[in-house]
Amino acid sequence: MFGTRLAYCIPNEITMKRKEFLKKTIAGGSLSILGIATLANNNNAEAHTIIENEKLGYNHLPNKEYKTMNTVLHKADTRGDANHGWLQSKHSFSFANYHNPERMHFGVLRVLNDDIVAQGMGFGTHAHQNMEIISIPMEGDLEHKDSMDNVAVIKSGDIQVLSAGTGITHSEYNKNKDKEVKFLQIWVFPATKNVTPRYDQISLNVADRKNKFQQVVSPNPEDSGVWIHQNAWFNMTNLSEGKELTYQLNNPEKNGVYVFVLNGNTTINNQPLNKRDGFGVWDISELDIKADTDAEILLIEIPMNNN
Repeated sequence: MFGTRLAYCIPNEITMKRKEFLKKTIAGGSLSILGIATLANNNNAEAHTIIENEKLGYNHLPNKEYKTMNTVLHKADTRGDANHGWLQSKHSFSFANYHNPERMHFGVLRVLNDDIVAQGMGFGTHAHQNMEIISIPMEGDLEHKDSMDNVAVIKSGDIQVLSAGTGITHSEYNKNKDKEVKFLQIWVFPATKNVTPRYDQISLNVADRKNKFQQVVSPNPEDSGVWIHQNAWFNMTNLSEGKELTYQLNNPEKNGVYVFVLNGNTTINNQPLNKRDGFGVWDISELDIKADTDAEILLIEIPMNNN
C-alpha cells in the first residue's frame, strides 16, 4: 500500500526522473561515504558499493577562497545546483552529480543540502546505513515514513534525526498539495558504526533562540535538542541587527565549526558572510559573531577527524 501511495502521488515521468536521481545521489560522493548504501524506489532496488576510507580528515585541499590556513569559505553561489523538477537542491558538499574533490566533507560533516520539494512530491522509499541524518524544516510540512513504522510530519521549529546504523529505509515527501516544502538535509558520519537504527523528532520554541544560542543537536540523550551518535553540537540563533555573541566550542582540541547563514548578513571572526554562505573554522576555541543585519544562523560543531 505504501509503494502504491507514492506512485499515485508522483506521475510516471517524474518517478523515472526521481529514480535516476536516487541512483546518483550517493554515488557522487562515493570516495568519502562509509559502508554500503542501497537505494530503493517503488520496490526497485539499486545497490551502490561505497569505498571506505581508512581515515576521515579535514578535506582541506588548496582553495583560492581560503582566508587563512584554518578556515574555508563556501559562498552561496558556489554550491552545487540541481534541479530535478520535483526537487531543487543546493549542495554545500559533493552530492549526486555535483562532485568537487575540495568539497567532499568538512571533518565528519558529509552533507548539507538546501532542498525545496514541489507540492505533493517527494523522495521514494530508499535506504541508509551508518549515517546520522538530521533534517531541519524551514517552511511547509515534510512527511516521513520508515521501516520502523514511524509516521510523522515535521515543520518549521522541529528537528528530526535518523540514526541509520545497521540499516533503515524511509521516504519523505511534501504533505501539502498547495505549497513547497523547504528543509535542510544534513549527514554526519557516526562515531560508532552498526548501531541499532533510531528515529526521533522534537518541536522547539523558536523564540528561545532570539539573540542567544539554542542547542538543537548534541551527543547526550539527556541534553537539549535531539541526540546523535557523534560528538557534535548544533546550535541555532536569530540575531537582531548589531547584536554580538561569542560561541565557545565544547571540544576545541578536536572539533571545528561549520557556520551556515540561513538569512541575513553577519561577520564571524572578521569574515563577512551573507545568506546561505558556509564558513568552516578549526583550531579555535571560540567564534565571535556579529549580526550586520537581522540574521538567522546555524552552527555545526563537529570532530575534524573521526578517530
